[in-house]
Amino acid sequence: MSWRIFLPVALLIAAAGMMLPRVLDNPYYFFAGYVVLQYVVIATGWNILGGYAGYTNFGTSAFFGAGVYTAAFLIKAFEAPLLVQVLAAAGIGMALGLVTGYLTLRIQGVYFAIATVALVVVLETVVHNSDYLGGASGLTTIAPPAPAWFGGQTQYVFCVMLVLALVAVGIARAIEHSWVGRSLRAIRASEPAAEACGVPTLKMKLAACAISGGVIAMAGAPYPYYASHVDPLSAFSLTIGLNALAMPLIGGTRSWVGPVIGAVLLASVQQITTVTISSEFNILAVGLMLIAFVVLAPEGILGFVAELRERLGRKSSARKGAAS
Repeated sequence: MSWRIFLPVALLIAAAGMMLPRVLDNPYYFFAGYVVLQYVVIATGWNILGGYAGYTNFGTSAFFGAGVYTAAFLIKAFEAPLLVQVLAAAGIGMALGLVTGYLTLRIQGVYFAIATVALVVVLETVVHNSDYLGGASGLTTIAPPAPAWFGGQTQYVFCVMLVLALVAVGIARAIEHSWVGRSLRAIRASEPAAEACGVPTLKMKLAACAISGGVIAMAGAPYPYYASHVDPLSAFSLTIGLNALAMPLIGGTRSWVGPVIGAVLLASVQQITTVTISSEFNILAVGLMLIAFVVLAPEGILGFVAELRERLGRKSSARKGAAS
């Protein structure tokens, strides 16, 4: 999809989203839609480092939690507007990603993944011991009232998250089709070979880690508006890290489209099961879907579709050859 198509489609989706509060009266649709869009941002951010560069990050909830508590702090201390919170959360996430990357990106594979888990433990411990941020019991946030156009806080944060999702997808698409994306794909294929070809591997990995951290932290900024209460258990939840890993793998990690497909599919299933069965079923659903896709479609939905097209193309060519 070229920019000439992507940008008008993105603007059309944004405009349609802004009109939804005027069309739908049930706030639950916005409540559930917010979660789906939140995971689109998180999965897209994760894929910049985990998919493009091939560095599996288990510390997604650390960046998300950092964004949540940055926004909560700004509300409590300064009553800052949401735009300032989003920008501050993205900046904190980028700085955290840069520092974390500098300390951990020299190691690879399972060692890097374990190191990212430590980041979650460190940040959660810091919040637990911070009385100003509410400690283990959490912090109640009184957000400013939503603009009258949206009709409610839930509708407002849904529209904000829709814009953030479009921004995140736009960033991922721009990276994928630039020299940065080509450098990251070379690193994923063979880091020594990429280094030998002149790719500044450490700089590219640091850039990917910073951008990934910024995008994920950005997803956490509207959460205090959405929940009105933040606590370490929800902000640094294991479910966030598990979903961030599963969604790109289900959709496909080699394109910006894959995380979007995986996030919409898996988050929608989770919202449906939460209403019809129980919220505890969510982790089981993630695990079962991840196992199924690893076995049946290891390259995700996009890889499965590409393989299916290739098979059909070979069959069509064989039939033409037999007919001639």
